[in-house]
Amino acid sequence: MRHTLNLLRFFKACNPSKTLAMGDVADRQYYIDFSDVRGCKIVEELQRTIARISPDEPTCQLFTGHIGCGKSTELQRLKAELESAGFHVVYFESSQDLDMADIDISDILLSVARQVSLSLEAVGIKITAGYFSNLFKEIGDFFHNSIELSEAELSIGIAKITAKTKDSPHLRTHLRQYLEPRTNSILQAINEEVLEKAIKQLKFRGQKGLVVIVDNLDRVDMRPMPSGRSQPEYLFIDRGEQLRRLNCHVVYTIPLGLIFSNEYQTLKNRLGGGIAPKVLPMVRVRQRSGGDYEPGMSLLRQLVLARAFPDITWNARFALITELFDNLETLDRLCRVSGGHIRNLLGLLYSCLQRQDPPFSQACLEAVIKDYRDDLLLAIDDQEWELLFQVVEQQTVRGETEYQRLLRSMFVFEYRDPQGRWFGISPALAESEKVLSWQQERMLSVPQS
Repeated sequence: MRHTLNLLRFFKACNPSKTLAMGDVADRQYYIDFSDVRGCKIVEELQRTIARISPDEPTCQLFTGHIGCGKSTELQRLKAELESAGFHVVYFESSQDLDMADIDISDILLSVARQVSLSLEAVGIKITAGYFSNLFKEIGDFFHNSIELSEAELSIGIAKITAKTKDSPHLRTHLRQYLEPRTNSILQAINEEVLEKAIKQLKFRGQKGLVVIVDNLDRVDMRPMPSGRSQPEYLFIDRGEQLRRLNCHVVYTIPLGLIFSNEYQTLKNRLGGGIAPKVLPMVRVRQRSGGDYEPGMSLLRQLVLARAFPDITWNARFALITELFDNLETLDRLCRVSGGHIRNLLGLLYSCLQRQDPPFSQACLEAVIKDYRDDLLLAIDDQEWELLFQVVEQQTVRGETEYQRLLRSMFVFEYRDPQGRWFGISPALAESEKVLSWQQERMLSVPQS
């Protein structure tokens, strides 16, 4: 039986900005479990902490990784597994509510309160405004009734405040000045009037409890605050203890740069409660020695084939490789040059689709790779080249400065293996003339025995 490629469905499935919703049967067909070849089972650890170790006591867990490496998809999987275990899970992308360049602690807390209220209202649990009714009235008075908030339900009231202030930095600043001295009262009201009441009603219905997953906080802008601290340091370190005080299970995504900060231990203790953040590394497609890591390569091949033929069994898909590529080596070239970065892989595949219909030729893929490499090369200065050569030589990255310059720019990827953490430069950069000539000079300078 011949399997025909549905080109439109394949094109949509390859969109690199798409997050798989694991509660959706169609999306679930595209999911590949990479935990064995990432070197960590993060979703299992997060889920086990909530469902097995501490189901009745609030937990606060931190999750991070490179942008585009698959964090949101893994969090969607966590949501689906926790729901199967009997929890009510509120997952939301904070970037939908908040301006990532300008966030304060009150913004995050009110966003959590709104999203929890919306989610509970959807299942027939009403949260009365209580403390917030008075707060909304005071805010309305503070803004000379420019925001009509009295008698509003909690989610509606917060939505009105957010909508009014999101596009007005001036209004936002004034609101924060008003809310800042009330932060602890707001926290107490969220706990007593929203979270604790919600958990009680959920348990009455036979559910295990409430979990809030706050995604996309890793995208918080690195801009300096008036105090001289960066915005992530201010939010997650200076105010970390307050973020931790929500009386339900919470999972926060945090910027990867904080892992390389001098204040990492402070972050771990204040916001993580002594528990280190979980870091999602790349899919390991190569070994430290430079050769392919076949288990990782095999799963990346499956990712590509699953996007094209989600209805076909794993083993049967391999017979369909020539429906997508001129040969197996072209598919392997795509997997290898992605460096195990999921969004990179899908981005390269999407670019191939923009150029021609499958099966993709080697020439088409090489043209796409060249454009990708040229874009990377444009951004690298001489000092960064020196840092990149050190990564090639030592397979390590040290400190916040190197992180900002190398990992955040996607010049370098992080991997895990049985020996621990190691770093490698983007395979596309590794093929550049600059790196190849440096390696040749280095070989010539080594004394011959």
